[in-house]
Amino acid sequence: MNLSSIPELLERARAGEARAVARLITLVESGSPHLPEIAAALAPTAGAAMVVGLTGSPGVGKSTTTNELVRSLRAAGKRVGVLAVDPSSPYTGGAILGDRVRMQDHATDPGVYIRSMSSRGHLGGLAAATPAAVRVLAGVGCDVVLVETVGVGQAEVEIASLADTTLVLLAPGMGDAIQAVKAGILEIADVFVINKADRDGADATYRDIQGMIALGGPDRTPGSWRPKVVKAVAAKAEGIGDIVAAVEEHRAWLVETDQLTVRRRARAAAEIEALALGKLRARFAELPGTSLADLADHVVAGSLDPYAAAEKLLDELV
Repeated sequence: MNLSSIPELLERARAGEARAVARLITLVESGSPHLPEIAAALAPTAGAAMVVGLTGSPGVGKSTTTNELVRSLRAAGKRVGVLAVDPSSPYTGGAILGDRVRMQDHATDPGVYIRSMSSRGHLGGLAAATPAAVRVLAGVGCDVVLVETVGVGQAEVEIASLADTTLVLLAPGMGDAIQAVKAGILEIADVFVINKADRDGADATYRDIQGMIALGGPDRTPGSWRPKVVKAVAAKAEGIGDIVAAVEEHRAWLVETDQLTVRRRARAAAEIEALALGKLRARFAELPGTSLADLADHVVAGSLDPYAAAEKLLDELV
């Protein structure tokens, strides 16, 4: 792609052309040399969108809930971007990117852009390129960006560092009361969504989560956010309005307390650090003097320890 074609591509993407948006995200995923120019062009508008993360165990109904949230947001006149991350095979690297199939209701809506992304072995529930893809969707004019993680366990909490508001989806019968007080994914929720609430055990799950939240009550600082708990049956489009209302209430709290700026500053710092570390790794590989492989040979031979080798590598870089 010619450098001169980037402004045209950005203009088409801002106009809502799905192929142009897809091309931009493909450039992000492939690590295109045009990324600095794209990022610079998108920077003024990249912070305008509300970023909402949806996470939870496999089978809890994340895709169905995402689909219904898109419907509700579109009814309110919002332009919506969806990034749905699917797991990739540790053996072949392949992935079945099925979320666009599940969200066919919105396939022809020009106000919705849906992109499935493979995790490509990246841990934490997201793909490595997800933060940059979020910036693309926000920068080309999406009012809301929904990020759906892969099915996660108790420790995959990366979505909390990316989203303004994090929804943790639960379902009745997927754990006992002890799970509700364990550290990990349940601690990152701004809003709990008890999906499939027409099943037996939904009330018990609701009480368990409310009890978990109450346990943190005495230590909660005045004015801090108390996570909302919402019941829903996404497959029947029930409770979706309550989810949207909880997200909007959290958004208002973020703005009122300036926590939106705090969260986005932390997100920007993490992204800057990741990019800087990536550039440093690339420079290590290009060093004309002692290479990383040579230093590794010395460590294996016992003539150098890892700490001294690391210092030597940094000295070479300087």
